[in-house]
Amino acid sequence: MGIVGKSTAAGELAKSIIQAYDEMEMPTRIYLLVVLLPSVFVFVLTILAAVAVEAFFLVRLLIPALGLLILLSAIGYPRLAVDQRRIEMENRFHLFVIHMTILSTTNIDRMEVLRRLAQEEEYGELAVEAQKVVDLVDVWHLSLGDACRRRAKAVPSESVEDLLERMAYTLEAGQELDEFLFQEQDVLIEKYSTVYRQSLGNLDVLKDLYLSLIISMTFALVFAIVLPLLTGNDPTIVTSIVIVLFIFVQIGFFFVIRAVVPDDPIWYLEEGYRTRTKRLMLGSTIAGVGLSVLLIAGMTVAYLAHLPILPTLEFTEIPQLLYMPIATLPLMIPGIVFWHVERQVFERDREFPNFIRALGTSESATQSTTTDVLATLRTKDFGPLTENVDELYRRLNMRLSTEKSWRFFTGDSHSFLIQKFSEMYLVGREMGGGPKRLGELISTNMSEIVNLREERRQQARTLVGVIYGITAASAFAFFIGLELAVMLSSFDIDLQGDIIGGSLIHTEQYDVPMLRFLIVLVLIFNAFISSLVLRVADGGHFGNSYLHFTALLWVGAVTGTITEWLVDLIITVDL
Repeated sequence: MGIVGKSTAAGELAKSIIQAYDEMEMPTRIYLLVVLLPSVFVFVLTILAAVAVEAFFLVRLLIPALGLLILLSAIGYPRLAVDQRRIEMENRFHLFVIHMTILSTTNIDRMEVLRRLAQEEEYGELAVEAQKVVDLVDVWHLSLGDACRRRAKAVPSESVEDLLERMAYTLEAGQELDEFLFQEQDVLIEKYSTVYRQSLGNLDVLKDLYLSLIISMTFALVFAIVLPLLTGNDPTIVTSIVIVLFIFVQIGFFFVIRAVVPDDPIWYLEEGYRTRTKRLMLGSTIAGVGLSVLLIAGMTVAYLAHLPILPTLEFTEIPQLLYMPIATLPLMIPGIVFWHVERQVFERDREFPNFIRALGTSESATQSTTTDVLATLRTKDFGPLTENVDELYRRLNMRLSTEKSWRFFTGDSHSFLIQKFSEMYLVGREMGGGPKRLGELISTNMSEIVNLREERRQQARTLVGVIYGITAASAFAFFIGLELAVMLSSFDIDLQGDIIGGSLIHTEQYDVPMLRFLIVLVLIFNAFISSLVLRVADGGHFGNSYLHFTALLWVGAVTGTITEWLVDLIITVDL
């Protein structure tokens, strides 16, 4: 049964890859000649190179493995491209349907709804599909139901396919588009929440997998440092190979995390509009990076004894491992700024559903303009959003255009969700949509998204603890192995024996400064990739990576320094 199941899965995979060749934008014949055939040629060349080159067996094995990787990538790329289209559709699907629902409640016909959605570049592949439906109706004179049914057979996403199929059926049955879409809201929210939580569950599994991989690579690196004492191999080469594998594991995990977690952007930074927050973030980044560069240059010069240092500074007594985190300490400045601003963005997202519901209900009840309603709402407490609401009222009261006033409102909030839903509300009101209905629809959907984001933040906090813990444990293991090698290499042991046929411990090939430098590189790269992984996991701004990068460097360096001090203390006590 296991063999049959594996063969069936392999057959389905091959079938999906072959089908993906037909769905590519590039003709299959051109792809075979331009991409696939050269990759086969490269694979053959790597095999010949592995036979001809005189090197370690592992190196000779890695050369054709690289060629095989290139060949497999060329074969499977069409499938990856189709999957990428599917992921892009599903990431924006909920916003797309909400936008369609809001437009359907206005005084425009259903074809105009699709035309407007096709102009929204932020929806990517969904906008492309909307344009294809419009073209089938306008150019080929199909009915909207037939056009939806035809495109449903071609899209890679099951969610989009299901929506188009049911929309074709209900429209042909005579139901109005707005009634159909409003009935779909509960199903949409439930389906989106299910998919989102499944992604968070996958993140939890990947967290355990990452922990296992890093522990394995840590033991491999420690063995690479210590085992050459017994085997006589060059420890620098062996350690370098393991470090390369360690780096590839972390890079691979980063891309896997990026593919698994939901694409739910938090920030909205409008181009051409320089807010106070933007200036603060830019200034803190310049200050932090500039000071860090100056510290790196100054500490390097001082370490090389090219610059006289004040005797009271006692700079040379600082442990060498601490030079690295001290030099990057100014990066905490932009890291803290980005962290504080992002917290405000989260708080604004929490308050916006209450604001938009109150705005829609008040406009509908009083039958007054947005400006008159905001005159009352500006006195309410909406947390960090209160200031933005007050500024929106002032701009509208000064007779600034409604579109510009809302654009400045969303630009100052720096929230992607607030930008999208504010735009939907504004467009819906301008086209005659009911404010109460629009406000309730936006409030319900955004509240659900905000709740899902809270669950994502909880998962990200757990991942933070795992990464910081494994960083400390790895640094401890690295330096324990290095200190053990240094301790043994300092002993004059040269036992000869007929059984062994040589020295029992080989110490002549150990370059301790080089090994310590390689471990420091591992700590730097681990801090860099781990900080990016944390940003991808919680969906925040990559400027927050400065904070985690510096903190992880301190964890690794302090752990290494304490480990070296403890080993030296133990050796001194024993002696």
